[in-house]
Amino acid sequence: MQHFHFEPCQLPPEAEELRVEVRDFLTENLHDPEVKRARSWSGFEPEFSRKVGERGWIGMTWPKQYGGHERTFFERYVVLEEMLAAGAPVSAHWVADRQSGPLLLRFGTEEQRQRFLPQIVRGECYFCIGMSEPDSGSDLASVRTRAEKVDGGWKVNGTKLWTSGAHRTHYMIALFRTDPNPEDRHGGLTQFLVDMKSPGITVRPVPDLAGQEHFNEVIFEDAFVPDDMLVGTEGGGWGQVTAELAFERSGPERYLSCIRLLLELIREASQDPTERQAVAIGKLVAQLANLRQMSLSVAGMLQDGKSPALEASVVKDLGAVFEQSLPGIAQDLSELEPTLENGNDFQQVLAFLTQVSPSFSLRGGTREILRGIIARGLGLR
Repeated sequence: MQHFHFEPCQLPPEAEELRVEVRDFLTENLHDPEVKRARSWSGFEPEFSRKVGERGWIGMTWPKQYGGHERTFFERYVVLEEMLAAGAPVSAHWVADRQSGPLLLRFGTEEQRQRFLPQIVRGECYFCIGMSEPDSGSDLASVRTRAEKVDGGWKVNGTKLWTSGAHRTHYMIALFRTDPNPEDRHGGLTQFLVDMKSPGITVRPVPDLAGQEHFNEVIFEDAFVPDDMLVGTEGGGWGQVTAELAFERSGPERYLSCIRLLLELIREASQDPTERQAVAIGKLVAQLANLRQMSLSVAGMLQDGKSPALEASVVKDLGAVFEQSLPGIAQDLSELEPTLENGNDFQQVLAFLTQVSPSFSLRGGTREILRGIIARGLGLR
C-alpha cells in the first residue's frame, strides 16, 4: 500500500530574493480594481503576458536551448504565488507555461520543441486543453472524439467541452481516440497539437453565472491534423495525459483562486473583529498555510524529478474544498450582501466568487475522479 509523502520543504534564499523582484514588477504593472483581480488566473491580457515573458518568468525551468531559463521549480513557484496573490491576469500564457510546454519537453518531437517552446517563453503563444467531452467529463478513458488516419495526417470528428480559453488561444493539446476497439479502456488514445484556426473547428463559448465566457464547446467536423502534430506515441495518450495532469493539479492556483476574498474579509473585519470572526478567519488562514506547505512539497518533488500524481490529486481536492467554502463563510461572517453593483470591494469580490466557485471542483478533475485516484493510490480500490 502506498502512502502520501509530503516532506517539509523550505524555499531557498534565491527564491525569496526573487519574490521582492516580482512584487516590484506587480506594483508597477498592475492597477486593476479588486473585483477584476478576483478573476485571478482567468484574466486574459496578452500584453501583460508578453511583459512577464520579457522578465524571464515563463518557461522558467525549461532548457535554455528552447528559450527557457533553467531556474528552479522553487523560483517558479514564487512567481506563480505572487502573481496569484496579486490577482494578475496570467490566463493567456498560463496553460502553456504550466502543462503544455512541459508535456512537449517530455513527449514532443525536437521539431515541436523548437517550433513552440520559444514562442511560449516570450508570452506570444497560448494553449488550451482538449480533454473533457459531453457525457465524459473527467472520465478521460471514455472520450469518443475520433481521429482517423488519412493521407498525411488525421481526420478528426467529435466534441470537446469545458475547454478553458479555446476561443482565445492559438493551439490545443487534445486527447483523441485513434483506436475505437482497444484491448483495455485506457488504450487507443493519442495526443495531438491542434491549430485552432484549422478548417472544420467551431468554438462556441459557454457563459458562466458571472457572465464570463471562459469555458467553451469545441466541435471538430472533418478537421485535419498533420502527422507532425502527433505528440508522443500513437496509443500512448493515457500515460501522457496522466503525467500532464500532475502539473495541473498541484500548483498554488489550487488554493489561491479565492485569495482576494480572504484578504477583503480580513480588511472588512480588521477594524473591530468579533470573537467569532477572529476564530473563523484564523481557521481559514491556518488551512491556507497547510495547503501552501503541501503544494510547496509537491514543487520540491518536481524539483527532484519525481512524478507526484497522488500528492497532486490530494492538493487539488483539498484546495477545491477550501476555495468553495470561502464565499459561504465570508457571507456568514458579514452583515453585507454580495453585489456587483454599487457595493464596496468586499461585496463585489464576494458576489463574483460566489458565482464562479462552483466550477472550482470541475476544472482539473472532478472531486469524484480525484478521490478515485487517491483511493487507488492508497490501495483502497
